[in-house]
Amino acid sequence: MLRLIIALCLLCLPVQAAEEQVVLGLSQDRVSITANFDGSDILVFGAVKREAPIPQGPPLEVIVAVAGPSEPVTVRRKEKKFGIWVNTDSLVVDLAPSFYAVATSAPFHEVLTNVEDLRHKVSIERAIRSVGADMSIQGAQDFTAAVIRIREHEGLYSIRENTVAVDEQTLFRTSIKMPSDLTEGNYSARIFLTRGGNVVSSFETAINVRKVGLERFLYNMSREQPIWYGLMSLAIAIAAGWGASTAFRLLREN
Repeated sequence: MLRLIIALCLLCLPVQAAEEQVVLGLSQDRVSITANFDGSDILVFGAVKREAPIPQGPPLEVIVAVAGPSEPVTVRRKEKKFGIWVNTDSLVVDLAPSFYAVATSAPFHEVLTNVEDLRHKVSIERAIRSVGADMSIQGAQDFTAAVIRIREHEGLYSIRENTVAVDEQTLFRTSIKMPSDLTEGNYSARIFLTRGGNVVSSFETAINVRKVGLERFLYNMSREQPIWYGLMSLAIAIAAGWGASTAFRLLREN
């Protein structure tokens, strides 16, 4: 009898998981960084696929989270000693996304519980990994908070509540503003469907961000041929300085 109950439960699980699924679309899945690049808006839109009528109970909510490549970040604490600001403690935050934006269809605390946030790492605090703090450093969590504060000020981190439009619990759309100083790499776009703060479905796709044209050539040269890149930069600087001084001299003479 016990085996029969377990088998029935296992059969029910896939059906529950498939009740509501994300069907996603992006206005673009590739962002090209050029000389005049000043940012980009990514339109995220989609629908909810159902095999049954809309479930009764809490309304459907949608969360869209876009994250840039993650990398370690060294954070230093400054203190004023003898009238001079000096570095004291430092801590390496294990992984922090270069860009992170979360858009929700309602206030964040209403669309996702703390338990689900811990599980899926959706909020900014959960998206940053910092586990290797030295026991001798006091207030280690302040270093992670500093990374968040600085990048929020720079427009790289944001939580945009009530910016996802949901129509008839079936269609959804939002726009994610990408800043001009994007880090090159693969960006992940995650979409969560929630009811009562619990995730009922999720989907993830990638957005490719790459330098193109002259920017790609210079970037590759700086990495692959740093000596030639340095010499070229020096030659350009000398030529620009000489050209500017010549132009000013001609203006004075005329």
